[in-house]
Amino acid sequence: MKEQLLPYCEPRQEKIDMLVIHCSAYDPQTQIHWLHEYKLSVHYIIDENGEIWRLVPEELSAYHGGRGYWRSKEGSINQRSVGIELVSYSLGQQPYAAKQIDALSKLSREIVERYQIPAVNIVGHSDVAPLRKADPGKAFPWQLLAERGLGLWPKNNNGASNANIENLLAAIGYDTRSKEALKASAWAFCRRFCPELVGEDKDIMHLIDNVVPQTDDFMSDSRFLSRLNTVAEIYSKNNH
Repeated sequence: MKEQLLPYCEPRQEKIDMLVIHCSAYDPQTQIHWLHEYKLSVHYIIDENGEIWRLVPEELSAYHGGRGYWRSKEGSINQRSVGIELVSYSLGQQPYAAKQIDALSKLSREIVERYQIPAVNIVGHSDVAPLRKADPGKAFPWQLLAERGLGLWPKNNNGASNANIENLLAAIGYDTRSKEALKASAWAFCRRFCPELVGEDKDIMHLIDNVVPQTDDFMSDSRFLSRLNTVAEIYSKNNH
């Protein structure tokens, strides 16, 4: 593990109970340059070869998540989370390298065990900030991580298709408190659990500025509704 500590952090005031996964379309050194530029930070960066860079000690709060919402808690998620950034030049739209995901799995398992982070609180940046973030993207292997004991994934897709979208998204943890948040959260759900509904945007800068689609047709798709029912049931059963 390489170490290049950043000064942009502060003492924790809250117990760690979340793991937040990000991605950035920069190599580690370029990412560190921009973190310095904007006075931000993250605990770890993992490159495509699986090499890990430690930028902030876990006992300190890094500036990686910003304002967010998850499972009825609103505010900065930095204080209660550990943040891991993955290098992904497609911003998570193309498959991640196996070595990278292996390194992430090992590091994440250690963090989850160290702080007893519940499976429902292993999230992507887009889950907690769906109106402004698209990472770690549609190609992030959430199912594989769940199979490795990190997070939750449905074993089947037998949910009903006549879903109450607002209630089910809220049961998982998403922000549904406004019409805009509801649509953004539904799209963040698709990136994570129904990636087949999410197209690729080859213009990364366009994607960064347009994380929510103009249309909401996907919210009436039977695949989305069925998977939403199934996932909400799993999260409700693991609500601890």
